[in-house]
This record gives sequence, structure tokens and C-alpha cells, in this order.
Amino acid sequence: MALLRRNKELTGTRYQLREKLFSIGDDFWIETDEGRRAYKVNGKALRIRSTFVIENQSGDELLKIQEKKLSIRDAMRIERGDTTVATVKKALVSPLRQRFTVELDNGSELKVKGNIIDHEYEIERDGTKIAEVSKRWFRVRDTYGIEIAEGQNDALILATTVCLDEMAHD
Repeated sequence: MALLRRNKELTGTRYQLREKLFSIGDDFWIETDEGRRAYKVNGKALRIRSTFVIENQSGDELLKIQEKKLSIRDAMRIERGDTTVATVKKALVSPLRQRFTVELDNGSELKVKGNIIDHEYEIERDGTKIAEVSKRWFRVRDTYGIEIAEGQNDALILATTVCLDEMAHD
């Protein structure tokens, strides 16, 4: 199923996800907009904290997502092996809408702007849009798209999206 609208600013890969499938113990596929399976999200059951593993088509673990416990504000870590590559954090004060930042291991930061709950938001690096998430691109209910700019780490951006979905719909 193809996207209804293509973002003119981004020229990268488009993916589709099903809304509200991020529950512990559930496994699901992130597909390209043509319906080809690209990444598997493996929800680990029977864990003290929320844990998801992003795998490639061959089943190799690319990234692990874990809820950060005993934190002042909601946070989830994205790890590669024993190294934390990113931490997704919810803003401390956010009266009108949810806001998030993604702190990368190299010291840089991604900003998430828009409506996370309704899956209408953008991810920016240094003021430049690197990904857009939208539910409006699909006719099918409970499906939303993610378009990632060329040259970005798709697995990391998709893992960030999984974190945002888990934290916003907790």
C-alpha cells in the first residue's frame, strides 16, 4: 500500500507502522511503503521494564530499547550491544503538549516537534528536518508512515519512533 502523499522536502525511505501495536511480548514488522518487511520489532515479555529489540530481516539484533527506571522524567535508552547510542527523554514541563528530545552518544541532539499522540510530528537535527511521521498518508485506520531523509540511520530513527509511541501512549 503506497503513501497517499509524498513529502517534497525529504528524499529518503518511507516506512509504515501499525498504531498501538507496541506492547510488551508482541512482535511486529516495520514495512516499507510497498509492504516489504524491513525491520522486526521484538517486544520482550516478562521484563521489569519495557524492552524492545529492533532486528533486521535476518533476525540480527541492531538496537535494543529499554525504559530507563528511577528517572525524574520519562526516558528510554536505545542501545547497540553494551553501548547507549541515544536516550529519548520527555520534557520536564510541557503543559499543552508532549515534547521530547533525543540525546545522541556523540553529544548532539534531535528535537521532536508536533503531535506525538496523533502521529503527526517531525524529527529535526540542528534545525533541519530528518524525518516526518504522519497518519494522514494512509487510508487504512491505525496505520502511520515514517519518511526518513536520505543518509540518516533508519534503524535509529525507527527505534526513536518506537520509544515515542511507547512513552506517549503509556
